Amino acid sequence: MTVSPEPAQLGGSWQLAGRSVSRIGYGAMQLARLKDDPDAAVAVVRRAVEGGVNHIDTAHFYSAGFVNEVLRQALDGNDSVVVVTKVGATVDPGATVGVRLAQRPEELRASVEYNLYSLGHERLDVVNLRRVDVGPGIKAEGDQVVDIEDQLAVMADMREEGKIGAIGLSAVSLDGLRAALPLGIACIQNAYSVLNRPDEALLDLCLDEGIAWVPFFVLGGAFPGSPKVADDAVVQAIAARIGATAGQVALAWLLDHAPHILLIPGSASTTHVDENLAAGELVLGAADTAALDALASERDSQQGAR
Repeated sequence: MTVSPEPAQLGGSWQLAGRSVSRIGYGAMQLARLKDDPDAAVAVVRRAVEGGVNHIDTAHFYSAGFVNEVLRQALDGNDSVVVVTKVGATVDPGATVGVRLAQRPEELRASVEYNLYSLGHERLDVVNLRRVDVGPGIKAEGDQVVDIEDQLAVMADMREEGKIGAIGLSAVSLDGLRAALPLGIACIQNAYSVLNRPDEALLDLCLDEGIAWVPFFVLGGAFPGSPKVADDAVVQAIAARIGATAGQVALAWLLDHAPHILLIPGSASTTHVDENLAAGELVLGAADTAALDALASERDSQQGAR
């Protein structure tokens, strides 16, 4: 499959922080795998942007600022790309996953400063507050159990100061989003895939409020409860029949599922970037869509029977 999209039209477009972006963006976390070859990392980002990507997701705690520094070089002042960063964790080489939570208000402020520095920006387009309300990952304990109202207050202060353009939320519950709505929320990042859909009510509320839904683990992950989409027999059969990869089928289903879904598939290779972008041109038939729609409920029923 080849890619020849028009700018901002990969799978259509949606509003993110008041700007129209392509519905297929790029998640930069996997660039950390190229830490020994920064030129290759820069090439991957540039390939994505040349292909029409104008929405990139990152964080300073991805490889201690390396990923942000790659973006700084690759974008070279290109302000047509919306760069979304996140706070709520920080680098900790001694931790099992290389990061620890940083949920306290003063830590959120420090994380914003780290992102500003490593990206070379005076203002961050969008900053996601990475909560720990739902989904897989590190659990909050001790002084890392922080009320969302306290966190939102410092995020709003930084927006007023001009350090943040817009505020998003990640790993947030339905109640958490409702508490944040008066502040104005640009996007939500929660774990979500064709096989893992616990947040349909949250997804619907985002659509009603015009909030972008930016799922992670769209192809599954290593954590329990994040099944790998490529291992599913239905997805495999559809992919084989239409001449696509399982990942492309999963991305195409998400684009078809709701108009406010923005995708940020990650990759450390230009070939894989091209495959992800090509999903924006993939058209699923009605029967295939129905079969994919049924997957999450079937999986839940099977787990409930165990």
